Amino acid sequence: MLARSNIKRYTDKRNEQRRRHGMFAQISSLGVTGLNGYPVTVETDISGGLPAFALVGLPDSAVKECSERVRSAVKNLRYPWPASHITVNLAPADVRKTGSLYDLPVFLGILTAQGQLPTPAPHQAFLGELGLDGTLRPIPGVLPMSLAAQKADITELFVPAENAAEAAVAQGLTVYPARTAREVAEHLCGTAPLSPAQPDGYDAEGGWMGPDFADVRGQAEARRALEVAAAGGHNVLMVGPPGTGKSMLAKRMPGILPPMTHEEALETTAIYSVAGLVRAGQGLLKARPFRSPHHSVSATAIAGGGSSARPGEVSLAHNGVLFLDELPEFSRDTLEVLRQPLEDGKITVSRVHSSATYPCRFMLVAAMNPCKCGYHGCPGHECTCTPSAIQRYRQRISGPLLDRIDLHVEVRPVEYDSLASETGGEPSAAILARVTAARQVQQQRYAGLSVACNAQLPSGLLRKFCPMAPAAETMLRTAFERMGYSARAYDRILRVARTVADLNGKELIGPAELMEALQYRSMDRK
Repeated sequence: MLARSNIKRYTDKRNEQRRRHGMFAQISSLGVTGLNGYPVTVETDISGGLPAFALVGLPDSAVKECSERVRSAVKNLRYPWPASHITVNLAPADVRKTGSLYDLPVFLGILTAQGQLPTPAPHQAFLGELGLDGTLRPIPGVLPMSLAAQKADITELFVPAENAAEAAVAQGLTVYPARTAREVAEHLCGTAPLSPAQPDGYDAEGGWMGPDFADVRGQAEARRALEVAAAGGHNVLMVGPPGTGKSMLAKRMPGILPPMTHEEALETTAIYSVAGLVRAGQGLLKARPFRSPHHSVSATAIAGGGSSARPGEVSLAHNGVLFLDELPEFSRDTLEVLRQPLEDGKITVSRVHSSATYPCRFMLVAAMNPCKCGYHGCPGHECTCTPSAIQRYRQRISGPLLDRIDLHVEVRPVEYDSLASETGGEPSAAILARVTAARQVQQQRYAGLSVACNAQLPSGLLRKFCPMAPAAETMLRTAFERMGYSARAYDRILRVARTVADLNGKELIGPAELMEALQYRSMDRK
């Protein structure tokens, strides 16, 4: 133990001497894996020997390439480049480092080790990609790293100017935006201090500026079903011929969902930050996301993946809407990927070098034609599909996936009088008011539970929170025996009936509420 103590004292003394003589430097930085940020220490050592640049600490290709970017930036900013052996270590060395965010700390480490800059304090952290001329470019994942900085006793964060609004979301953190590496160097020298970014307050009102339900003519049944879906957070499938307005209805769904809370906005923005989808200068996202991938999308793009386990469409739709148009045209593998996220509200993406768990609590809104040609059961159009072709087309949607969709809605062609009417439909604001009132009832009912809406109500609590009148109980028993519903479909019928009762202002589920919920299960198979 005494020998180890002597070795530690000698090592600390040697490192202190090297810092004084300008040969060694430590710069604080951050990293991100999935949605979790962590502190990273960039250690720079300049020693004798042939000129070389060694970067260690489990870097990926983008990190390794920083040597050339930093070298050019140092020379173009008229700083000296050491003609010595340079070793840069990214600690902890057992965690894989990805991206170009370590350019700035490596740049500062080399200058500090030469004595060109004063040593930054441990509570100061640096992030940013360098251009060859020393400009700072935005990087993804700033928000999760900013939140992690609070836990790592970092109080000052230097980031590219485009990322400043996003980083300033983290409370208790002073964020300094910079456009070039020289600005950061001059701030550390005290010659030209940077001005800290001012955080923007979060205001949920006015977050949705998209299309309005007032533009929709007719479709009273479909509009009612979408209102029920929004009030309870339920998944919905619309079935109808082409041109009946299924996509038009789906695109207006975010406008009748309650505004995101600050916590929901923080989660959603963090996912978009990791994916690199936060616009320059943007802070928290206010509008609920609406994702509409094409039916040719792969299962990996839906679930997430790639070399760094990036979030997929299900995670990008977190706290929002995932719209799948032409549902049977998606590949079977892609559709089956949805089963676990719909059930659990989270997904784990595992790859060789990394693994990440992302939240994916979204509303699934899907649309499909009743058959391949699209006109089965449509008045005024003749269907050219055989009964076996219709059956094969509908069987592309598996029974377990249908069980996870709460509402099955038939969308019928709009009549001429409705289309020609000068008055539009009910505006989204009026529907939103009823949806918000129903959601408030649910929040009060589930206070103290990790349940945000009826769709998330666990099966074990259905009997407690979904009391039925005797006539409704008898009706459900009869329907269950005749239709051959699965246990999962039974639970979802009760959840939808609970939402209908909330919209109707009733605590007890009566026959009318249950009948409406049963009408939304038209696609169930025995």
